[in-house]
Amino acid sequence: MAEGPVLQVALDFVNLAQALRAAEEAVAGGAEWVEAGTPLVKAEGMAAVRALRQRFPEATIVADLKIMDAGRTEVEFAAKAGADVVTVLGVASDETIVECVDAGRNYDALVQVDLIGCGDPVARARRAQELGAAIVGIHTAIDDQMVGVSPMQTITDVREAIEIRLAVAGGINSETAPEAIKAGADIVIVGGAIIKAPDATEAARTIVTAIRSGEAIETELFKRGGEEQLREIFTLCSAANISDAMHRRGLVPGIFPIKPGLKAVGPALTVWTYPGDWAKPVEAIDQAEEGAVLFIDVRDGLPAVWGEEATKSCISRGLAGVLIYGAMRDTAEIAELDFPAFCSQRTPSAGEPKGMGMIGVPLKIGETMIRTGDWIIADDDGVIVVPREQAVAIANRSQSVYEREQREKGEIDAGRTLGEIAELKRWEAEGGLSGFASHGPEGEPGE
Repeated sequence: MAEGPVLQVALDFVNLAQALRAAEEAVAGGAEWVEAGTPLVKAEGMAAVRALRQRFPEATIVADLKIMDAGRTEVEFAAKAGADVVTVLGVASDETIVECVDAGRNYDALVQVDLIGCGDPVARARRAQELGAAIVGIHTAIDDQMVGVSPMQTITDVREAIEIRLAVAGGINSETAPEAIKAGADIVIVGGAIIKAPDATEAARTIVTAIRSGEAIETELFKRGGEEQLREIFTLCSAANISDAMHRRGLVPGIFPIKPGLKAVGPALTVWTYPGDWAKPVEAIDQAEEGAVLFIDVRDGLPAVWGEEATKSCISRGLAGVLIYGAMRDTAEIAELDFPAFCSQRTPSAGEPKGMGMIGVPLKIGETMIRTGDWIIADDDGVIVVPREQAVAIANRSQSVYEREQREKGEIDAGRTLGEIAELKRWEAEGGLSGFASHGPEGEPGE
């Protein structure tokens, strides 16, 4: 095993064939340690570890079992399958960690204690060292990554407390890998930034260069944002990506663009009005902040509450779009303005400005609530609403979906089909689900 800083690729897939393809590329790019990730181990068992051992005889093979109990048994069968390193959770009992360490000594395998979920990672790292662990791992959970949690201060604190090797996992990329090394990490564990990349060889090579040079290398993807990046991330991702990230929630049915190819992204200002009463929709233009999306609910009714002049007013005010669950007119002229305008109806007839509506009130269309401040993402496929309280997490999960798709599209371009990549047949539901569609696993691969 290499003693200097090393790159470990985490193969968090559920299909072995897909994992092996990514591993081949990652090793070619300089990954020295190859991890059978927890999803892969759960889906494929020790066959995954055996396959990695056979395919990469010179690599250090890590079985990320995240052992919680029965430490001796699980370390033994992982080591017999070819694992050089086996992980146990830091929240496991001292007795379980000791059993793992003793079994590892019998079978020449190292034990890594994963500190994920530990309330006091520094104290638990010290104790892991006392119990004989060879490696301690600081692991930022995917759910924590999605709300912007960073491991860097924890790396520094744990490094000062222990002498054994220190690994870091969770959202690491070519920008953050050198920072992790400087903070004290010996092993940089990277999942998504390699295994979701269309070219995993180049992705691994870039991270190795960053680790060895100590200089961050900018990456567009494989990093997570905060409030300031919401518009950028939601603009990158499609409504379909965001729907996947929200487990199919957030859809507002029946609203589509006047001109295909335009996208509305921004926080909502809501308007409710009666069919044909265009007073409050037009007044809302002046109340909306720059970058907002007007969401007007007319209960899908006629006549129109919107036209060309209102659209031009939105442009002059710097708004990001208008969505109407109801009717627009002047649609040819609106299309020429290249402004993201969406509606559920079109008609040549307009109503009168009677002023009977309300601005800033909660709306409900179909099963979805829309409130002022909620994020709107509307494209050719339709409209998705993201609750403002969940916007950062959903944005980051949406980018994760987008990243995964880039890898899958690359494999399809190389000649494989989606069915081959996902191995759908083996993941079809068995019994008890007659009448329901079966779907392959939809995890979020990548540390």
